[in-house]
Amino acid sequence: MAEDRRTRRTRRSLRDALVSLVLERGFAALTVDDITERADVARATFYSHCRDKDDLFTRVTADLLQELAGRLEGVTDETAVGFTGKPLLELFRHAEAERDLYRVILRGEGDGRPLSTFTDESVTRVAAVFRERAVTTGAEPRIDPELLARAWVGEQFAVLRWWLEQEPRPMPAEELADNLRMLAVHGRYWASGLNGAP
Repeated sequence: MAEDRRTRRTRRSLRDALVSLVLERGFAALTVDDITERADVARATFYSHCRDKDDLFTRVTADLLQELAGRLEGVTDETAVGFTGKPLLELFRHAEAERDLYRVILRGEGDGRPLSTFTDESVTRVAAVFRERAVTTGAEPRIDPELLARAWVGEQFAVLRWWLEQEPRPMPAEELADNLRMLAVHGRYWASGLNGAP
């Protein structure tokens, strides 16, 4: 048990060191020595957890995705009640809690690999929700669910990056999630203040 706690502490120290250094210098400029010095862990300890700095970033991204999946578990089944926007709000709250890590991922640090992983995992999850909703409601999607999911996730991430980079943030997470929910429900034409069908 003590070893588990020590392992978790070490992984958290490495994660925090990686994130703070990337924000300061960019991922490409970092070395393992930079990370171990900032985390105050030995090189041998670092290599007992990961192969190199890319592997560390991959593991940190995977942990973040796992945390997000856990938070979304109870709020993703909206097929019976329509689109409530609760998963969006949970995403924004999680991003606010892990602001710096989201920022380095959404900026495309690490040659964009963590962002690609984060995007692909999110698209897979969202497309599954869209397909399930179509089956439950008997609706026939007008756009392929995979394409629809990529458009939706891309939109979320673009807005999320803009929101997280502002200090102070331009609006609370609840208001941001509701704006995107309204956009999803009513469309860009409506959101632009125009009436009637385009």
